[in-house]
Amino acid sequence: MPNKTKEALEASLKKVMLKKPLDKITIQDITTDCGISRMAFYYHFKDIYDLVEWACLADAARALSGKKTYDTWQEGILQIFEAVLENKPFILNAYRSLNRERMERYLYRLTYRLIRDVVEEQAKGLTVSEEDKAFIADFYKYSFVGIMLDWIGAGMKEDCQDLVEKIATLMQGNVGNALRNFQERAAAKK
Repeated sequence: MPNKTKEALEASLKKVMLKKPLDKITIQDITTDCGISRMAFYYHFKDIYDLVEWACLADAARALSGKKTYDTWQEGILQIFEAVLENKPFILNAYRSLNRERMERYLYRLTYRLIRDVVEEQAKGLTVSEEDKAFIADFYKYSFVGIMLDWIGAGMKEDCQDLVEKIATLMQGNVGNALRNFQERAAAKK
């Protein structure tokens, strides 16, 4: 049952954010719209920003469901962009109200999981350290987040399908190549 309450709070937050900027919204605004007590809110979230982060991660988890392999990562990234676009008023309001570091942290967590799963899949049969796999995943994570933040900051006007195709063109075969290069680098050091 707790997820139903969280989802109801998320829906109320998104509804209230259509009328007010995030930094002007109170917990009372959300709980009144939702029809629950403040204590019920605090049972699930420590503050409004915790709710925002949960809402973003829940939306992203739905978008990424089953899209964490090399063959499906592009679809997963596209679905993240589409989920952001679908929630444009909410995301733009959050983007303007949250500090950049908080927004980056959320996007880093989201994209890292996707990229790391792709790196792990591509690393099968190769001898690459966990540190090097994490480095590769971080490299792509920072690229994706930078592109997404620029896109959000520009008002999400550029076609997200086109952006994802450009990213896919850049990445075509590069994760596998990077892993092989790191394997060769490690072998040369021995």
